Amino acid sequence: MNILITGCNGQLGNEIQLLENVDTHNTYFNTDVEELDITDLDAIEQFVTANSIDGIVNCAAYTAVDKAEANEELCTRLNAEAPAYLAQAIEKRGGWMIQISTDYVFDGTQHTPYREDDDTCPNSVYGRTKLVGEFNVLKLCKRSMIIRTAWLYSTYGNNFVKTMIRLGREKTELGVIFDQIGTPTYARDLAQMIMTAIAKGIEPGIYHFSNEGVISWYDFTKAIHRLAGITTCHVRPLHTSEYPTAAQRPPYSVLDKTKIKQTYGVEIPYWEESLRECIEKLNK
Repeated sequence: MNILITGCNGQLGNEIQLLENVDTHNTYFNTDVEELDITDLDAIEQFVTANSIDGIVNCAAYTAVDKAEANEELCTRLNAEAPAYLAQAIEKRGGWMIQISTDYVFDGTQHTPYREDDDTCPNSVYGRTKLVGEFNVLKLCKRSMIIRTAWLYSTYGNNFVKTMIRLGREKTELGVIFDQIGTPTYARDLAQMIMTAIAKGIEPGIYHFSNEGVISWYDFTKAIHRLAGITTCHVRPLHTSEYPTAAQRPPYSVLDKTKIKQTYGVEIPYWEESLRECIEKLNK
């Protein structure tokens, strides 16, 4: 198959590129905005036709959650309209699409892990635009798969893990929110899940994927510092109200991953094992 990867320079796109090297069955076209403007339907259709694309993995998104509150138009173009264009273009070829989405489609008021069929209720521009993107892809491409994920990090780009390591080495004290609960996702593990779905065949629908376990941002930071060998920074717990942000975060966004595990027969690593692997790579 010929597979188009969008957003190839992001955390997830970079991890997918590493795994492409061992896939001898498929040919990958890795693109970012320089190679393909996904807000231009004509450009997408020309690219998909010219390269006989059979499937699309859309890793591109507007992910600056707080900036999105003041940039709703751009956020809508990238998170809602662009996925619709990609879905429309690949449907014409009878192909498939994987769209990456987010835990921010939920308001976080639930106290048990969110299932795929739980009611969505985003309370941020980012969450709302990503939810519209989901609807558009499912409506426009019959063989489409939505994968919602959360708290993504990797050795690439800017992310919470790298920021906490940097701040831990620079500062003697750090305040981190303890009343927002979720599960981190190592982009490498999500990339591996995507490659498994491609190899076994796209089963249309909505799926949840993060690492296993449940944790707060505060506990996550403590683990990051412990695994990175940072001992000189005191981490203290903050209430969300003590750290105001432009966008509202879901206070509880643990995702139930039963469906994806049963559909694809996968085991998902525990968050701390994956964090250790990532930090070991960063240290190298």
